[in-house]
Amino acid sequence: MKIIRTVVFFIYFFGYMILHLPVLRRGEKALAAGDMKTVRAITNEHVPHWCGKLLKLSGSHITVEGKENLPEGNCVFVANHRSLYDIPLMLTCLDKPYPLLAKQESEKIPLVIRWMKLLGCVLVDREDARASMKALNAATETVRNGESFIIFPEGTRYKGEEGGIGEYKGGAFRIALKTGTPIVPVVLKGARGCFEDNGYLLVPRDVTVRILPAIDTASLSREEQKALPEKVQQLTHEELKKLCS
Repeated sequence: MKIIRTVVFFIYFFGYMILHLPVLRRGEKALAAGDMKTVRAITNEHVPHWCGKLLKLSGSHITVEGKENLPEGNCVFVANHRSLYDIPLMLTCLDKPYPLLAKQESEKIPLVIRWMKLLGCVLVDREDARASMKALNAATETVRNGESFIIFPEGTRYKGEEGGIGEYKGGAFRIALKTGTPIVPVVLKGARGCFEDNGYLLVPRDVTVRILPAIDTASLSREEQKALPEKVQQLTHEELKKLCS
């Protein structure tokens, strides 16, 4: 059953994008023309539909908590990261899909990269400090222009036991601090058990997405700004441990 479910997953993964190539091309033309209303209408409809179906194909039960904590204005979402499945979770479990900071290797995935560019995602080369700074500046400009942004501040997937968390890097927080936008921590639990823990074969699991209250960054002191990454990491870790208990 695991093999069949996984095969169906990948057929749908690429099949949806192939069938909707005309929609993608229409979005790309709108993007080139600066017609962001059309671009957003396309991404808001198709990205959650596609990603939502990918989540359902795992057979997992997904619980979303804390949607009342979503701010009215734009923000920077920061989430812990253990699984590739975290990406469709973040693109479907908020109020709408937002651009995210993704690794440069995503450029090699056919069609996916075109949808990512349509959504406004920013690619980062983690091995190149100058390129990483350029990517963070691009993400900052996106937020400054009124769009929310999604970042996994650990920088890579945490491969330890469920309930653990990696160090939160400062980049995501600098974006929020430079633009005066709030940080919204998001806790993801259980996604790795759907996929990576089973040799990349899909199995049903209980997955939880918990959206925590927004943290204002506009009025923080210099000391509070410096401590912000560790503070959010600890807050996320505490909530994650609660979910695992």
